[in-house]
Amino acid sequence: MGKTIAEKILSEHSGSDAKAGSIVISRVDLTFAPNTSGQLSIKQFNSAKFTRLANPARTAFIMDHGTPSPNPNMSNDQAVVRNFALESGALFYEVGEGVCHQLVVESLARPGEVVVGADSHTVMAGALGAFATGMGSTDIAMVLALGETWFRVPETFKIVISGTPPERVYSKDLVLHLIGMLGANGANYKALEFCGDTVDNMSMSQRLTMANMSIEAGAKAGLFNADKITQEYLIEQGRSEDYRPISPDVDAVYQRIIDIDASKLEPLVAKPHSVDNVAPARELKGTRIDQVSIGTCTNGRLEDLAIAAGILKGKRHHPRTRVIVAPASKQVLLDAIKAGYIQVLIEAGAAVVSPGCASCSGNHEGLLGDGESCMSTANRNFKGRMGSPEAFVYLGNPATAAATAIAGEITDPREVM
Repeated sequence: MGKTIAEKILSEHSGSDAKAGSIVISRVDLTFAPNTSGQLSIKQFNSAKFTRLANPARTAFIMDHGTPSPNPNMSNDQAVVRNFALESGALFYEVGEGVCHQLVVESLARPGEVVVGADSHTVMAGALGAFATGMGSTDIAMVLALGETWFRVPETFKIVISGTPPERVYSKDLVLHLIGMLGANGANYKALEFCGDTVDNMSMSQRLTMANMSIEAGAKAGLFNADKITQEYLIEQGRSEDYRPISPDVDAVYQRIIDIDASKLEPLVAKPHSVDNVAPARELKGTRIDQVSIGTCTNGRLEDLAIAAGILKGKRHHPRTRVIVAPASKQVLLDAIKAGYIQVLIEAGAAVVSPGCASCSGNHEGLLGDGESCMSTANRNFKGRMGSPEAFVYLGNPATAAATAIAGEITDPREVM
């Protein structure tokens, strides 16, 4: 019987015949943590009397949540992470380098690896063909010390996407459609395996968005084949030697197969206060928006900033709607400056903040007040996620966000083509 991508990777890393539902002890290739959960893992590591990392060369601590620090308490927590990383010999990414998930795919994760991180959106590295998943701080502490962990091998949903998406429809709309179909718990502890001719022709940036948001349906992992798109991306990142092809067996067994016709979709928005509360952007026209947030790990890459800049070029945001842009990484910021996108966004009135999580993590750089509404390209819109529990967060693609910034209300981006 053939294997899915998840079963293949976990078989290789456990030295066993890993099948859906079985328990395996797996070697871990890469472990990482952002500063917020990282400091909790470090405390657990120290309290368990561990003294050394199992694999410091493949352990990373990344300063991205609430950076630069907005208050003394966060500064103290960040100092814990900074000092531990430097003293233990781990890889360390300082303030301004970018969001942990983006840095992991730019520089660290490889196809076929097992990657664990102390953040739920670790699943984003699945776009490279890695089995990547988030874990709690205590579990991460054990991996830091032991270099391995246990998994229940997940059942896999095969997501077959075909057709050419219409104008102004992107992978953010595809994944919102899927989450709306499955529900927030519809793929709990499942692996989502994306395939089909739409996926075959999808850029790495678009794939990363879909893998990132797999967790919003409860998925354990969101996986793509490691193919020519993956290889080209790794070559662009100067990591050609990291490529290896990964794909499921032709006779792999899936718990469920879901077909999606991308040609029939339109720009979508997730309404407050859950990601599966999905509606067409056109149906929400007239919904007043106080803030537009473009960026972070879900839609803060060069391609996303290009989309937003293309709509905002030569225009200004609505006088009652502020715009905040958070590039996903320093590399993205530098490339966007070189391409002229940052100048366009600033001339349109946007405030460009340090590469990192920004307001998405609810710490600073654009928190919402009581009764305010935000159109965000991020991945979550939970109550209180971006500040006041009396605020409202809507999620959409970068084109929808840019069009909304101009109109001051939720706008279907096809109206401003």
